[in-house]
Amino acid sequence: MKKLHLWGLLVSLSLLIIACQLFTSTPQPPNEPVTVEPETAQPPPGTSDWNDLSIYRNGLIPAERARLEEHQGASVYHIDYTISNDLTGLTGAQTVHYTNREDINLTEVQVRLLPNVLNGEMTVSSVLVDGVNVEPIYSLANSLLRIPLGPGLPPGNSVDLSFEFSVTVPTEIESNYGILAYYNGVLTLAHTYPMIAVYDDEGWNAEIPPDQGDPTYADASFFLVKVDAPERVVLAASGREVHREGSGDRQIVTYAAGSARDFYVAASPDYELISRTDGEVIFNAYAREGMQEGARMALDVAIESFKIFGERYTPYPYTEFDIVATPTYALGIEYPGIIAITEQIYDIQGTLYGNPTAILMESTVAHEAGHQWFYNLVGNDQLDDPWLDESLTQFVTWQYYADRYGSGGASGFEQSLLSRWSRVENRSIPIGLAVEEYDGAAYSAIIYGRGALFFDALREQMGVETFDAFLQEYTVSNAWGIGTGEEMKELAEEHCNCDLTALFEQWVYP
Repeated sequence: MKKLHLWGLLVSLSLLIIACQLFTSTPQPPNEPVTVEPETAQPPPGTSDWNDLSIYRNGLIPAERARLEEHQGASVYHIDYTISNDLTGLTGAQTVHYTNREDINLTEVQVRLLPNVLNGEMTVSSVLVDGVNVEPIYSLANSLLRIPLGPGLPPGNSVDLSFEFSVTVPTEIESNYGILAYYNGVLTLAHTYPMIAVYDDEGWNAEIPPDQGDPTYADASFFLVKVDAPERVVLAASGREVHREGSGDRQIVTYAAGSARDFYVAASPDYELISRTDGEVIFNAYAREGMQEGARMALDVAIESFKIFGERYTPYPYTEFDIVATPTYALGIEYPGIIAITEQIYDIQGTLYGNPTAILMESTVAHEAGHQWFYNLVGNDQLDDPWLDESLTQFVTWQYYADRYGSGGASGFEQSLLSRWSRVENRSIPIGLAVEEYDGAAYSAIIYGRGALFFDALREQMGVETFDAFLQEYTVSNAWGIGTGEEMKELAEEHCNCDLTALFEQWVYP
């Protein structure tokens, strides 16, 4: 639910709040938190051992470990971050092992420098291809590097791309919702490394992202990230901690994350950690003093969400899930294995703009948890097809309310979706447009309102059991890949043995 103004969701949830108060029970507080010490492993392997993915095994549940070798050929990022003492600057060194998995010779690789369009600044001081300096071509407001590959990279061949870079972190959150910022004692580092763009049937996908919606479209990759930070801060990051050491007033922590669409770090000297273990997954919540009640509720909602989504689609693939409280003024933002939740809703006895914060906490955490399946596990072009992650995740949030609370909770959430759509007078604006084709009001109303209602219409036409089997297969068959609307339609038609063209034309396509 990233990049959403608070008022947008608050207005649309008003009917949901009434319904939940009338028809649902108050979530029970979770068990007392347990303290979980980070597992310490041997130092990570060197950058020459690209095919050895064993360091990622313990971050995956056993069922996913058995499939680890199937990921050979995915990009592998080795990154060293150094965070400045004042938390406003970052320097980095990165080598990424990139394999051409296309069926054509690639004469260049395109790399995103997203801080340059997120109100920060990323400067790259050197670029090497297999150890040889090259001169890249900058474009898209210095947010894109085009790296020439000489005679090219044939299908199946690999290349090592190395970068040295620095990032100036913004100290305001007015223009980027706080996804990249140091503000009010919390550092949030999103997309702060040179990220290889996706190559698909349209070629290299690179554009300046719109102000609303997601800034990234990424392949699943592996990340081994060493974070050198002031010792006084508590770190939270994608993946699993595999090594820790201290050096004076600094700490050096290494994380292994993969497969994953991205890598995210948050840090604050004020974070306190509470943890719970449920099944194969450790759930961690990082929040400031005085926010523990909200953090416990967030853990409770996450655990219940994972049970529901794991049974409906496929089990959560990782052994860890983190929730961090940040000053973002989006209600929530999702990343692989970690979500950021606005600090404004951690006082769950209070209200925000007249709405109970407990209701906002539950709906936000359930939605961002759903993105672990539809964004991270099943990827999509989030800039051109936002309905495949945001609309679908709104629908699975609706399923969370139905499965946890029954018809009352489901009805309440349905009313919030209808309320959203009503902001554009229930116009039949297609849900399958690119983000940039919607104005601000229409984007929220259609992608977060009408979009979820499309999946309900699809379920009604297919039949509940057939639809459930279809959505489960869509999840499993596209795991760690990229889902498309065309593939979704074809798979749905296979399951129902019917023609869904008219329905998709009515709801999805212009």
